[in-house]
Amino acid sequence: MVYQVRLTRRALRDLTHIYRYVQAEISERASRWFDGLEKAIYSLERYPERGPITPEDSKLRHLLYGRKPHVYRIIYGIKKRSSRVDVLHIRHGARDKMPRR
Repeated sequence: MVYQVRLTRRALRDLTHIYRYVQAEISERASRWFDGLEKAIYSLERYPERGPITPEDSKLRHLLYGRKPHVYRIIYGIKKRSSRVDVLHIRHGARDKMPRR
């Protein structure tokens, strides 16, 4: 089954911030890294349940992308009835846990 991947406003803001932070528009290496991040996000359309459950909320999962010390957490929820994955937040792995919802 193929799921629709939907990014929330917050996740879109996160992506914009990350794009600027890594300077993807002026560095080819950073641009490739960022493209890989986007591919990881959209790979959730085929295998959304591969990510483990988050420590913050048992209804959410996360997918890790990158290598230490540049690991990002893609935090998402799965809506099986509507075959949708909602990407809620993309945050650096070194940050504290997300506040409980």
